[in-house]
Amino acid sequence: MQRFPLLLLAIIALLFAIWAGLLRVGWAWPPIQPALGAAHGPLMVSAFLGTVIGLERAVALDRKFAYLVPVLSAASGILLMVGVSWSAAGWLQLLASAGLVILFALIVRQHTAIYTVTMAAGSIAWLVGNGLLVSGRPIYAVTPWWIAFLVLTIAGERLELSRVLRLPRYIIHLFTMAAGIFVAGVGLSALNYDLGVRVAGAGMIGLAVWLILFDIARRNLRHRELTRFIAYALFSGFLWLAVGGLLWLIYGGVPAGPIYDAILHTVFLGFVFGMIFGHAPLIFPSVLRRPMAYLPAFYVPLAFLQISLLMRLVGDLSNNITLRQWGSLLNGVTLLLFLAVTVLALVIGGRQRPSPKSG
Repeated sequence: MQRFPLLLLAIIALLFAIWAGLLRVGWAWPPIQPALGAAHGPLMVSAFLGTVIGLERAVALDRKFAYLVPVLSAASGILLMVGVSWSAAGWLQLLASAGLVILFALIVRQHTAIYTVTMAAGSIAWLVGNGLLVSGRPIYAVTPWWIAFLVLTIAGERLELSRVLRLPRYIIHLFTMAAGIFVAGVGLSALNYDLGVRVAGAGMIGLAVWLILFDIARRNLRHRELTRFIAYALFSGFLWLAVGGLLWLIYGGVPAGPIYDAILHTVFLGFVFGMIFGHAPLIFPSVLRRPMAYLPAFYVPLAFLQISLLMRLVGDLSNNITLRQWGSLLNGVTLLLFLAVTVLALVIGGRQRPSPKSG
């Protein structure tokens, strides 16, 4: 069963990415290996999120060759974690992203729709970002493409899930317009970084507003238990996406420093992990083929995510280094807490599963 080892490698990459992130904000802890701090972004985006997204696509396609994508991204994470070769890790990530583009080309060919095209555009953004990284471009020039990879992939998935609402055509056009502005801004950032990210920020705000108003999660806020938790997690992510877009629109092409940190983590932590928290009760059972119980404790890491990220954001915007550091530490604790609650839910879900009848 190749799913569990790949998921485990992705989670290990997440743990190393958390450690690397804490090193980057100034916590003087053992670096494990000298280049770990610099590997924070590639570990989080490609080795963790790229592996998880690739694994999800491979499971959905149910084709053996599709698993090569998460295998390559997970292998790149191993190289980054042990510090063997940054260059080789970059090329593995480039190959993984090229493989994901191929998978989405097959998906779009089988079923051409706005949501499949949007997700395919996300995979292309990951490929371009990894190509820029391998070519030696600075990390700030790569991050808009990595953000586009995640934003477009998630937005496309949300549009796909909202099909049951039978949204009017003009609402779908609004989604397309917002996504188009966002993609145009990301592309422009390669030529004019400041102007490009401002345009992308406007598109990001448009996508966030669309998700808040028209995503199916809006109708689930009044439901109970798991359905309501998922809706709250998703909505928190939508709001953080809007904040990230607003920061890009206001501050523009900031290449480093506290503002840069605020922009990245409102999207990568607030939006992306809000989506992960909400989707985990659905994705983990699908990937692992193991039931997962609903626990009210799911709300604990979700609440910690909002509090810790708000601390970090205030620390960044006020240039309060101490508040920023403690906010980032609580970010890491939050992700560990989420993993612990998820494992507990899987264990309880497995015990609750009805045993097959004998005879």
